[in-house]
Amino acid sequence: MSNELSRRDLMRSLAAGGLAAAAGSLLPSSSLADEGTGTAVKVAPAPAGPREPATVADGKVIQPRRELPVLRRTDVLVIGGGPAGVTAALAARRLGVDVTLVERYGHLGGLCTGGLVLLVYPMFSKDKQQVVRGIGEEMLQRLDKLDRGIMNRRPGVNPTVDAEAFKYVLVDMVMESGMNAYLHCWGVDAIVDAGGAVRGAVVESKSGRQAILSDVVVDASGDGDIYAAAGATFEKVKYDIGLVSRIGNIDRVKTASEPAGQPASQPKKPPVGTPTPVPGVNWVNMRGPVADGLDVAELTRLELNHRVQIWRNVEKVRKTPGYEQAYLVETAPQLGVRLTRLLEGVRKLTYQEVRNGQKFDDVIGYGGVDSGIANPWAIPYACLVPAKLENVLATGRCVSADFKIADVLRLIASCFLTGHAAGVAAGLCVKDKCAPRNVDIAKLQRELRQQGAYLG
Repeated sequence: MSNELSRRDLMRSLAAGGLAAAAGSLLPSSSLADEGTGTAVKVAPAPAGPREPATVADGKVIQPRRELPVLRRTDVLVIGGGPAGVTAALAARRLGVDVTLVERYGHLGGLCTGGLVLLVYPMFSKDKQQVVRGIGEEMLQRLDKLDRGIMNRRPGVNPTVDAEAFKYVLVDMVMESGMNAYLHCWGVDAIVDAGGAVRGAVVESKSGRQAILSDVVVDASGDGDIYAAAGATFEKVKYDIGLVSRIGNIDRVKTASEPAGQPASQPKKPPVGTPTPVPGVNWVNMRGPVADGLDVAELTRLELNHRVQIWRNVEKVRKTPGYEQAYLVETAPQLGVRLTRLLEGVRKLTYQEVRNGQKFDDVIGYGGVDSGIANPWAIPYACLVPAKLENVLATGRCVSADFKIADVLRLIASCFLTGHAAGVAAGLCVKDKCAPRNVDIAKLQRELRQQGAYLG
C-alpha cells in the first residue's frame, strides 16, 4: 500500500485537527464535493459583461460607452488588501455591516508580505509603552502562536514577521470575519453619481471589467487610485523605490580563524541584511532611487534593474570567504513604492504638528517614536477625509499629510492605525446613514477603544 495520503485522507486528517473548514474553503467547490466532505463551497459565477473593444478612428483610440455588469452590492468596499486595507475591512465587519475587500495580488498583506517589508514599525513610545494596538496587535498575537511567525516580541522592540506566516494569519482572519473578498482584482476607476458622490468602484480582473456598488469606499490602494479617479485633489510626490530580497544559509557562514597569537584580520563582512523569524534567512532592504511610482515605464525599468542588481550583489556575497553557501531565497514579488499621492483632506497633518505634540479632538490613534519624533504623536480623523469628495475615506500611505510625516504614516504600524480608524468610520457611516465627514467622533473613538485601540 502506498505511504502517501490520498486527498480524502488528507482532508480527514485536517478535519481531525479542526482545519478542514479553513483548508476546504481554499479549494474548488467541485473538488470538495467529489471528496465527499460535505463542506463544498459554492461560489457564484462572476457576471460577464459585453466585450466591446476599443476602436481606432482618425488616429485616435476610442473606448466605447458600455454597461458594466455589477459584481456585487455591499455596504463598505475596501480597495487594497495591505495592512491598512485588511485592518479597515475587519474593523468595519465588526460593526455588523457587509464588507467587500478587493486586492490586486493573489495574497494579502501588501508591502509587509509581498514587498517583504517585515519590520512592524514604529509601535512604541520612548519609554517602551506600546501605542499601536487594536486589530494590528491582534494580528501580531496570532503570529505569536505560530512557529517562526514573528521575532523580537518584547517591550520597546519593534517585531519582525515572516511574510508567509503573516499571509496565512490575514487569510485566516478575513475568512473568519465573513466578509466577501476578491483577489487578483484591481480597482481601476470610481463610480460617481450625478451629485459627485462616490457610489462604488470599477474593478478589472480575468472576469473582465465590472462594478462593485457600495455606500462607502475605503481607498487603501496605497496610491489613492480611487479618490484620484473620483476627482479628489491631491499632491503627487516622487520618492525612493526599491526592491527587498531575502538571503538564505546565513547560519552557515563560516569566517576563517586566525592562528593563535596572531591578530584577527577578517575580510569586511558583506551586506547580508537583517534576521527574520526563519533561522538562517535574512531580509535585505533596498533604498532605491527617487522615481515616479505612477509611471509604468519607470516601474518597469526599476523592477528589471533591481532584480539584476540583487542577483549580482548576492553573487558578490558568495565570493566572500565563508559566505560561499549563501544564496538568494527570493526577490519580493511586489516593488517597494513608498509614496505617490497625498490626499488633500479636511485637515493635513504636518511634521511640525507632530514635533510639537499637537493634540486633536478627533484623535484616532497614536504613532510610535521615529527618528526626529521623541514622543507618541496623535493622528486626527480629518486627515482620512477628502476635502471635497463624499463617501470616500483614505487610509495607509495616501492620507492627507505633508511629505515628511507621510514618510512615517506609510510604515506598517502606522497603516494599522489609519486602517482601523477608516474601517470603524466606514461602518458607522453605514449604520448611522451619514457621510464620512459627518461621523460622530465620540462614537468613533468609543468603538475604536472597544476594539482595543489606544487613543491616549
